[in-house]
Amino acid sequence: MAANVLEEDSMEQDIESPVTIHQPKLPKQAREDLPKNINKECAKRKIQRYVRKDGKCNVHHGNVRETYRYLTDIFTTLVDLKWRFNLLIFVMVYTVTWLFFGMIWWLIAYVRGDMDHIGDSTWTPCVSNLNGFVSAFLFSIETETTIGYGYRVITDKCPEGIILLLVQSVLGSIVNAFMVGCMFVKISQPKKRAETLVFSTNAVISMRDGKLCLMFRVGDLRNSHIVEASIRAKLIKSKQTKEGEFIPLNQTDINVGYYTGDDRLFLVSPLIISHEINQQSPFWEISKAQLPKEELEIVVILEGMVEATGMTCQARSSYVTSEILWGYRFTPVLTLEDGFYEVDYNSFHETYETNTPVYSAKELAEMASRAELPLTWSVSSKLDQHAELETEEEEKNQEDQNERNGDVANLENESKV
Repeated sequence: MAANVLEEDSMEQDIESPVTIHQPKLPKQAREDLPKNINKECAKRKIQRYVRKDGKCNVHHGNVRETYRYLTDIFTTLVDLKWRFNLLIFVMVYTVTWLFFGMIWWLIAYVRGDMDHIGDSTWTPCVSNLNGFVSAFLFSIETETTIGYGYRVITDKCPEGIILLLVQSVLGSIVNAFMVGCMFVKISQPKKRAETLVFSTNAVISMRDGKLCLMFRVGDLRNSHIVEASIRAKLIKSKQTKEGEFIPLNQTDINVGYYTGDDRLFLVSPLIISHEINQQSPFWEISKAQLPKEELEIVVILEGMVEATGMTCQARSSYVTSEILWGYRFTPVLTLEDGFYEVDYNSFHETYETNTPVYSAKELAEMASRAELPLTWSVSSKLDQHAELETEEEEKNQEDQNERNGDVANLENESKV
């Protein structure tokens, strides 16, 4: 009994979202065999996102055994760290190097006997006015940072100190270049630029130019523009192949104008990105009634170069089925003022309802084709009727001719008699 309960609990956790973190994913056919009451309860639960609304990917890498690969690219590893860890490493690296070389300076003075001749004017120490570890530590800081207060100075009677001075100067320059470069790259990252690139809260499906389209809106809050901006969209949905292989979170490309060039944007004012639902679209067979039952997610990606820095910036967002509104359009946000256009971002996320068929694009195409069939049938039927009338007239004429020939023959026979 307890084993059955555990099995049901694991199945419930698996149906709750497309991704199960702690347990393996059940195949599709296994999920279909579950009791109906469990399916109803799971349908009400929230679908786990693959990409969150703020653009962060909701994926955690676990059981990574080859951790040494992170150290082979230590610079990128440091840049990817959070700010608190980055600052901690920044302070620790400088502190450790200062302490390390300070210890060496103190050891040199101790081995040479400088500590035993403090205050002796006849003794030439390795470093003047170095009388303990604290003064050695301060001299290490002055040497590596090239401060040079002038109180503690290395003398020419200490060749080992001269070598150490060269090593510390070179090593200190390398540490400065590495750490300052790391901090500069982290500060200049264009991630924060993506904060001013906004996506509409919902995506909508409605008719546009007589075709069913999926649409969402993007905008840029800054006056400095994104250069070479382009938009992409991916459908994240689990699928099963014809051979029975279950592919979790399969990625399918959604055409948003790649072949026509509409995916390349001039993002000065908010734009509505449209995807035409045709035979190549993954939404070809999805109707309004079927949409809430689908477990899918649309990931949208906006890329471009920051005009001020020339660095590439990427902004991401996603829409799950509950955020796709069937039969709605976006409220216009652009108005013409006295000499300029004004964008009202208060209405950026607003939508309004419009008349939209509840059928899928496939069903609409089939209805349109059936509506054209009666016209074809009427033309063909008229041609067939015309041909039949001509045939009947020919047969009637032939019968009349035969009757006339028979009457003439009868008259001739009567005359002979």
